[in-house]
Amino acid sequence: MKVRPAALLLFFSVFLSACADRDQDLSHVFRYNESKGIASLDPAYARNQTIIWPVTQLFNGLVQLDDSLRVEPAIASSWDISDDGRVYTFHLRDDVFFHPSPFFPDSTRRVRAGDFVYSFRRITDPGIASPGAWIFSFVDMERGFGAPDDSTLSIRLKEPFSPFLSILTMPYCAVVPREVTEALGDDFGSAPVGTGPFLFKYWSRDEMLVLVKNRDYFETDGQGR
Repeated sequence: MKVRPAALLLFFSVFLSACADRDQDLSHVFRYNESKGIASLDPAYARNQTIIWPVTQLFNGLVQLDDSLRVEPAIASSWDISDDGRVYTFHLRDDVFFHPSPFFPDSTRRVRAGDFVYSFRRITDPGIASPGAWIFSFVDMERGFGAPDDSTLSIRLKEPFSPFLSILTMPYCAVVPREVTEALGDDFGSAPVGTGPFLFKYWSRDEMLVLVKNRDYFETDGQGR
């Protein structure tokens, strides 16, 4: 398979072996050329469109933007905002699972509110040096994140800030599994595990990135796929 120099070819396929069999039906394969190399697939570093595009296929956050750029549910099925505008309470879906990984005792597990607490604190960790750390500068870091149960997440702001919900749609705010990020360290960006509609399969830097369809993805299109 030829790859153009300085171009990254991404394959999004419903078949694990889509790139291996030349005679296979490739009608469900999407080919995308990227002129700039991808530096990392860790959402903590999703600072430009080159990284954002594949990261949004691999990960989800609490909320997302619809086609009209309005905030809509993602992993959070609903949310409440306190009367003073400082406390956001998110109610999580119970059918969202991380992609399979050997670092999970049972191959995968359900996303819990504590995973978001970990993911958000990770973004603000100076050791991670995420360019998205500014997002949580509005949060009261002493009491900022709470997970009273696996399905409820609370975020407390220092002051009311109405754009905060929209800011949470940014890829920086995607949920990541602690077991995997801590096991892989810096290598998490080269072998990511998320919750998105596609799973990571293979990456040869500056040549080819292969993602495959997540058959257990919690969202479906108009045709139920």
